[in-house]
Amino acid sequence: MPGIDHEELIWLEELTKKFDPEARKKFLYLYQGRRKDPQTILLTCLLGFVLVNGIHRFLMDQILMGLLFLFTCGFCFIGTIIDAVNYRKLTWEYNKQVSLEVASMIGKF
Repeated sequence: MPGIDHEELIWLEELTKKFDPEARKKFLYLYQGRRKDPQTILLTCLLGFVLVNGIHRFLMDQILMGLLFLFTCGFCFIGTIIDAVNYRKLTWEYNKQVSLEVASMIGKF
């Protein structure tokens, strides 16, 4: 999959090592559709400086944080700066959670 770094690849291989080839194929298809690219999160975070704050939080399904960023101008831009610095960590945590959800869905089939 394009855009996956080494740490994420190792995580996905470990998570799907007990899946049969068909289940792994389903997992990768579903995961690829739901994962977020770190560059997209960074770009939407930076849009908070010129347009609307919190778009990146909405993209990561953090609705309350998105609203908080929206109504407080990204905590007076301090939260936006922190998120811009930590965008990889935010995206990794989101993608890890998504991978666990997709793996549990595949396990139920």
